[in-house]
Amino acid sequence: MTDAATQIKSTVTNNDVVLFMKGTKDAPQCGFSSRVAGVLNYMGVDFADVNVLADENIRQGIKEYSDWPTIPQLYIKGEFVGGCDIITEMTLSGELDTMFESNGVGYDKEMADKIREANS
Repeated sequence: MTDAATQIKSTVTNNDVVLFMKGTKDAPQCGFSSRVAGVLNYMGVDFADVNVLADENIRQGIKEYSDWPTIPQLYIKGEFVGGCDIITEMTLSGELDTMFESNGVGYDKEMADKIREANS
């Protein structure tokens, strides 16, 4: 395993929810990262953010680690969930709520419902 893969594995193993993104959760640097971080922040999910722009090895390494070509990438309990489109669909379908619940991840159900109401 490369150093980047070891670091990524450690990050996704030691945090319940991790978002590999461009920028940070407080200052996203692309629209897709901003959308996913915004959903997680709005739903009150406690998540670790990893700015792939700060480290080229991580930026390339995460794509190899997940076998997924784009950023952002969301991990829950060490499992790769998806990128922006998948997270958006899962949020709107309620599938993300179910995933948080089954993994014991805290989130605000009322806020999740508000997102769905606003997008229905």
